[in-house]
Amino acid sequence: MPQVAGAAPCASTQESYALIGAGPMGLAMAKVLREQGIPFQGFELHSDVGGVWDMTGPRSTMYESAHLISSKTMTEFADFPMPPDTPDYPSHRDMRQYFQAFARHFDLYRSYRFQTEVVKAQPIGPSGKGWRVVWRGPDGRQEEAIFKGLLIANGTLSTPNMPNFKGDFSGELIHAAKYKSATQFDGKRVLIVGAGNSGCDIAVDAIHHAKSTDLSLRRGYYFVPKYVFGKPADTLGKTANLPMWLRRKIDGVVLNWFAGNPQRYGFPKPDYRLYESHPVVNSLILFHAGHGDLKIRPDIDRLDGNTVHFADGSAADYDMIVTATGYVLDYPFISKDLLNWTDAAPSLYLNCMHPQRDDLFVLGMVEATGLGWQGRHEQAELVARYITGLQTGNREADNIKRYKANGFQRATGGVNYLKLARMAYYVDKKTYRKSVTQRIAALKEAAR
Repeated sequence: MPQVAGAAPCASTQESYALIGAGPMGLAMAKVLREQGIPFQGFELHSDVGGVWDMTGPRSTMYESAHLISSKTMTEFADFPMPPDTPDYPSHRDMRQYFQAFARHFDLYRSYRFQTEVVKAQPIGPSGKGWRVVWRGPDGRQEEAIFKGLLIANGTLSTPNMPNFKGDFSGELIHAAKYKSATQFDGKRVLIVGAGNSGCDIAVDAIHHAKSTDLSLRRGYYFVPKYVFGKPADTLGKTANLPMWLRRKIDGVVLNWFAGNPQRYGFPKPDYRLYESHPVVNSLILFHAGHGDLKIRPDIDRLDGNTVHFADGSAADYDMIVTATGYVLDYPFISKDLLNWTDAAPSLYLNCMHPQRDDLFVLGMVEATGLGWQGRHEQAELVARYITGLQTGNREADNIKRYKANGFQRATGGVNYLKLARMAYYVDKKTYRKSVTQRIAALKEAAR
């Protein structure tokens, strides 16, 4: 659907919120802002909606074979189901069309300025005094305006986390963000670094095109098949409401039935318990490892020309290295000190609310196994109802304001997640959604 480069800005920006991003989280936020009657102006770098799910976007990290790792029924928005003929695990093309349809259905296109990059956002003063937002339009001209508040939804999977290796590699070295098509592997000796969901997807692609494919990893993983008993594995989550110790025990047995023991194929044993890191959802990686199509390698020690030396003393030659080492949070238009940044991520109440400021929100900075877009939609609804509640004197909004200012804990449900950048904003789905939906219900009740 071709888009006009920029929509007309709001009539009075000083009474409006600036919303950055028209990916799925930005669209969810735009929808509930419209429902709550909160004026806003959207900004999107690309010429259309969809965020990273649109491969033609300037910051998209999608690749041709990319599909959801969760099933459609566990991922879709509750009030906008995917079409009945959508496959169980939609492709990036299906998802792009879904988000475009979502934007059309809820009439969100007209609220965005497309091909427009926000280059700076700075508060005028204390919370409530407004934000000066500077943007660059498709013609390259910079403009600015004062907005009542700032809603950041520019995504979490666009800025590569590129590792530093000792030595130099004389072949081709890229991050997975630059991988688009399996033809990039044709006839090459390939090493994939990192066995997360993208790393395993890309390794499977490489097997069918490369001369050889190896997979280097520093720790073990838990592997979840996409189908169990002929149905998407995440639709059979009957253990979700059990205590974590019992859930681990039962789900561990099920994984052993259907995935077996990955150590048989050379994968190291995980040095953490199930659910303390994101599992790998892939039905093919163990299949190919068991067939000898893929060799498992330890962590890299150093590079020397085309030779890669590994931590166990072994070495091998490669033409191409792809680092599937994840992404770092990146909000380049705003200073880190304004986001209450701690270690690898901003420290925000329920991953979205600033402890002191009530005019600054970060949307979509949340990950949890099975959270889906509905869980993120609930986050957006909480923020919108909180904004409305502050304006109307809602007592629950005042409760939230006091609570977040006096300290809070991330909604981990007691799970000790690995101390990794990608896990810095990970939450327990059950704990998180319960907290968010309870707050929403209390806001609604207090508004009656």
